[in-house]
Amino acid sequence: MRLHRRALLAAPFLAEPVLASTAQARMLDRPARLLVGFAPGGSADLVGRLLADRLRDVYAPQVIVENRSGAGGRLAVEVAKSSAPDGGTVLLSPAGQFTILPHLYPGRLRYEAADFLPVTPVCFFSYGFAVAANHPAQDLESFARWAKSRPSVTFASPAAGSVGHFIGLRLGEALGIDMVHVPYRGTVPALNDLMAGQIDATISVVGEVAELHRAGRVRMLACTAAQRSPGLPALATFAELGQPGLTEEQWFGLFLPADAPDTAARALWEGAEAALRSPAVAQVLASQEYRPATEASGAFRERIATEFRRWEPIVARSGFRAED
Repeated sequence: MRLHRRALLAAPFLAEPVLASTAQARMLDRPARLLVGFAPGGSADLVGRLLADRLRDVYAPQVIVENRSGAGGRLAVEVAKSSAPDGGTVLLSPAGQFTILPHLYPGRLRYEAADFLPVTPVCFFSYGFAVAANHPAQDLESFARWAKSRPSVTFASPAAGSVGHFIGLRLGEALGIDMVHVPYRGTVPALNDLMAGQIDATISVVGEVAELHRAGRVRMLACTAAQRSPGLPALATFAELGQPGLTEEQWFGLFLPADAPDTAARALWEGAEAALRSPAVAQVLASQEYRPATEASGAFRERIATEFRRWEPIVARSGFRAED
């Protein structure tokens, strides 16, 4: 979570070490809004409200979470793009809006990465591959044996074109089995059908499955994290199980419109960094299996570009194209 001085110096709005820049960062003198592209109660909303509470009186006198759900999160990005670049509108977005959706909607999105100033990621998270508690497979190897005895197996993700959708297709390729995707409108109905035996497996954000896994109602067989989580120490990573190509972390990040002033960007970065150092915030994020982390704006911009390039062949190989 801490940034090295070299990284700080690389950031366009952090031209000096943080101790020197603190006095330069200016809080807005009016309320700000934090746009979240998903409905209240979800993971993005949780992260947004945690940050908004901590950014109050640091970034702005008041930071109001505004849920602009619709079009798979794209609506909030579009609203942010068209907002005045005065620091009064902040976007909290998952990675996929900038790294995956451009490949699903080539030439059809109403925004692009260049329309925004990427300030910092705030947390990272991984995905879990789960089966029902009464499934005969106890681990990934036994699942593969079970699956190969059938013409195909079904797996659910929260939506067509989601990260979970593509992980499932890659898993099928890696294991040599036919994985048939069943898209759902969210994680909860998919997990309900998993427990009811209507589908064979799900691929969802680990934090959204962890409680059911701990309660013994579903069984996660592997996760896409680079290393095991302290909160789920018995859950193996795909890399440990011989599938390093399935390592995948996604993130939520903070953005401002491209022409926002450097002072607003600096103040937002420092406010986010301070919020994530808070033990209370860290505890809530850890309970949801989120890993808090910030990085310099320049490094964040490069991360987005790198992930955009990485996802292009993954989407192309899948043959999937989203409908408007």
